[in-house]
Amino acid sequence: MQNKGVIKFFTIAFALVSLFQLSFTYFTYRTEKKAEKYANAEIVTKQSKELAKANPIKENFILDSIVKSRETFFLDSMQNEVIYNFFWLRKYSYKDCKEREINLGLDLKGGMNVTLEVSVYDIIREMANNSKNPVFTKALEKAVEMEKTSTKDFVTLFGEAINSIDPGFKLSSIFNTVDLKDKVTFNSTNQEVLAVVKEETNAAIDRTYNVLRTRIDRFGVTSPNIQKLSTAGRILVELPGVKEPARVRKLLQGSAKLEFWLTEEFAKVYPFMEEANKKAKLLLYASDTTKTDSTLTASTEKTNALVVDSTKQDTASLLSKIKSDTTGKKDLADQKSFEEYAKENPLFAYLRPAFDQKDGKYFYGKGPTVGYCAILDTIKVNRILNMEQIKSVFPREYKFLWEVKPFDDKKTTLRLVAIKVTSNDGSAPLDGTSITDARQDFGQNGTNEISMSMNSEGAKVWKRLTGEHIGECIAIVMDNYVYSFPIVNGEIPNGSSQIQGTFTLEEAKDLANVLKAGKLPAPAKIIEEAIVGPTLGKEAINAGLWSFIIAFIATLAFMIFYYNRAGLVANVALFVNMFFVFGVLASLGAVLTLPGIAGLVLTLGMDVDKNVIIYERIREEFRAGKGVRLAIDDGYKHAYSSIIDSNITTLLTGIILYIFGSGSIQGFATTLIIGIISSLFCAIFITRLIFVWMMDKNIEITVSNNMTKNVLTNTHFDFLGLKKTFYAISLVVILIGVGSLSIKGLSRGIDFLGGRTYVVRFDQDIKTNDLRESLGKVFDGNQPEVKTFGPNNQVKITTAYLIDDKTALADSLVETKLFEGLAPFYKTSITQADFASHNEEKILGRLSSQKVEPTIAYSLLQKAFLAVLFSLIVIFVYIAVRFKKWQWGLGGTIALFHDTFIVIALFSIFDGILPFNLEIDQHFIAAILTIIGYSIMDTVIIFDRIREYQTLYPKRDLHSNMNDAVNSTLSRTLITSGITFMVLLAMFLFGGEVIRGFTFALLIGVFIGTYSSIFVASPIAYDIISWHNKRKADKELLKTK
Repeated sequence: MQNKGVIKFFTIAFALVSLFQLSFTYFTYRTEKKAEKYANAEIVTKQSKELAKANPIKENFILDSIVKSRETFFLDSMQNEVIYNFFWLRKYSYKDCKEREINLGLDLKGGMNVTLEVSVYDIIREMANNSKNPVFTKALEKAVEMEKTSTKDFVTLFGEAINSIDPGFKLSSIFNTVDLKDKVTFNSTNQEVLAVVKEETNAAIDRTYNVLRTRIDRFGVTSPNIQKLSTAGRILVELPGVKEPARVRKLLQGSAKLEFWLTEEFAKVYPFMEEANKKAKLLLYASDTTKTDSTLTASTEKTNALVVDSTKQDTASLLSKIKSDTTGKKDLADQKSFEEYAKENPLFAYLRPAFDQKDGKYFYGKGPTVGYCAILDTIKVNRILNMEQIKSVFPREYKFLWEVKPFDDKKTTLRLVAIKVTSNDGSAPLDGTSITDARQDFGQNGTNEISMSMNSEGAKVWKRLTGEHIGECIAIVMDNYVYSFPIVNGEIPNGSSQIQGTFTLEEAKDLANVLKAGKLPAPAKIIEEAIVGPTLGKEAINAGLWSFIIAFIATLAFMIFYYNRAGLVANVALFVNMFFVFGVLASLGAVLTLPGIAGLVLTLGMDVDKNVIIYERIREEFRAGKGVRLAIDDGYKHAYSSIIDSNITTLLTGIILYIFGSGSIQGFATTLIIGIISSLFCAIFITRLIFVWMMDKNIEITVSNNMTKNVLTNTHFDFLGLKKTFYAISLVVILIGVGSLSIKGLSRGIDFLGGRTYVVRFDQDIKTNDLRESLGKVFDGNQPEVKTFGPNNQVKITTAYLIDDKTALADSLVETKLFEGLAPFYKTSITQADFASHNEEKILGRLSSQKVEPTIAYSLLQKAFLAVLFSLIVIFVYIAVRFKKWQWGLGGTIALFHDTFIVIALFSIFDGILPFNLEIDQHFIAAILTIIGYSIMDTVIIFDRIREYQTLYPKRDLHSNMNDAVNSTLSRTLITSGITFMVLLAMFLFGGEVIRGFTFALLIGVFIGTYSSIFVASPIAYDIISWHNKRKADKELLKTK
């Protein structure tokens, strides 16, 4: 074997890298176990009992709250603490390790669940150009109050509010704006205007939904869930593997309203600030002063006369008193002194003016920074500056905005920036609508920044703005926070600009992502947030994991039994392959989901298949009388063609699914691609390396035993002779399937239909599997999705039961059934009235309910269809080119269509007959993709052996060569399929109810795929080739005549 040293080096390097990547998962797990132990300390139980005052229901509720708070506190405190010291070369904090651990998806681990509400109130105000009409304003406020106790949408409530306040009021007078002039005229009735308003608000919500989806897709999470709720303006977002909830909140809630503002120098603003400080004293501490309104008026009149010289003494005194800021209050005396100072200077006590000091003298600071404030005190400063009497002190063209991040080393202080408004309508000279592109970049000093490009109109405004204000600062503001305020050094003619600041790499990428995705049509605020448990349930995951382990051990045992010592070598390769796959998944930050597990099952089957192909070839060489070393060399050499062809077709399928797919399809494709590449390396190089080592050490190599030595070696089945029989069998199943699909159709799950969702709290911890089974019985066999929602005694239930029935009676019936199914799980009895009551203070029962729309939108289905279609086209082209006959490609592609349709048809035929759920959901799509990958692998290996026989025995007829080739691969086909089937059967029997439908699809897929490879693909290819040859011969015959 050549290049042994290189292969050893890469194997060891790959193993070390995988071990390093997986080590982060171990250290985060260990830290989280410590957090769990800290959160469940004995003192917590004592505290909850004391606070509950002998009320057991309240005690559980308080206990959950304290446990959650303590666990969050512990993990927050560990964010920057070192938990992993890598050989003293580098230290990793909990946050670092969390970012590098292997991630599990919503279905396997859960994640962050956020309900957003798009403000219809703000959309309507903006549509009316922020009208100040008192009837309009009062109606909006009344609609807000009505919404709290009504199930009607906001626009309808707004219309009712208008009618109740002023029945004769014409809405057209408010909404006949420039933007709506084509839809609303002065003669439009209120009903017509409300219809337009409803249409526009729904469109704005749809645009917000699309912008949020774009942001989330670019955020980098795999298989997120985002869906619109039935309540107008509400959007549900579920993100797996979230490490930084604060970052998610910022990403989702930011409206991305980007603006470029002129600024005002501190020197010009300070006199007004000083006057505001004096006025605040009079307003806040009027009882402590004898100053009258006349004094205040006189003071105000003198404002414009204030100059630097007249304030030098006061300024120095002022700064000396507040130089320690509000953080300097150390003892009681200092505290008393500060309180006295705060009474005299309510504004400057918390907002330290931006003076510079040099040689003991104070000067106005350069730039638009007007003051510095501790983050905790910004609320107090805002309260003062927003007082109407204080606003009147400042010129109308001034406004003040906070910087987005602290600027000091301790990260405790913010700067307040003075903005100058130059337009009549109060808008910025330039906004984000001009931005065409945004990307994270690096500045001259290696700092993170965001580079932006503008369209032609924006570039013109930017050129004028920068040309007219050289030497001044322009503030770059987003969502009313100042991100930077650079000094303009010269005119910028090309429409390029940068946002600079103390950004981390993630922050810079997020900001670029938000800008590129676009501005939200309306602000979205988080109204509910929780950490949800896995969709599949902890019990189902544990059962599935154990079933997989059992099947994996059985696979290892079978390989040793069937191939003796060579089986032991194959098992080493299997272990190494799985280790490498998980290591790569961790290093890529990929999220492992149930479809990803399907990809792993397919990888396991392919890994076994490669070893089986090699070992069957080696056994053939042994039977030909060759020695050990030559048999192994030739066995590998002859196996390469089949292995490469079968894996390339599957790899191409995986790449196309990744490019054109989304969500779970991409997760499946990622795992599949990694698994194929890793298993190729392990099967071809690592097993060969072990065999070479064994031969060098004179260790006996055996690839069989007395019982398995001649199994399926001399078969002579006439498969092509039976083709009509199997054609008939397939045709009958297809026709029955067509009939079933026409009459019964498919049982679509929540992913396709949407459903009703309920948050329910119990008085004890519960198991989601038990709830699912109980509800399945009362919902007429329609099993819901149940997952923990926050504490272990609270769940989120989503069901598609009666979702097509839009009547109020259906809602009532579902709630009745829900109570019937859940009532037995309460320790203390609860009535249906208490369970379903709308009391906001209740702690047990149904806490909330709403309808959710389908997670699988038409666009996602379209992507999935295109992904499968393109993969089939590529498979056809590759096989046609590789085998130099298009008939092979067509035969393989027809077999894939055959397999896919039969699996779908069987789901329709057996739905309602088999005692488990056969709904069509995202996991079913993943199962279909797995079947396509497995079937084409099986088919190509048989095709490859047929091609080899055609080359070795050119004088034999095609019928004989094809039959002999299929017979010669029969052992490999049945062993590979049998092992894969055994793994899936164990998962089907012991993996729990939740994944039973998924594993059933894979089981029948493997069976149908094996069946079609032998009885459909090869005979179809034979018939097409025979038909083509006959047609060609007929043409030649015609030419001779």
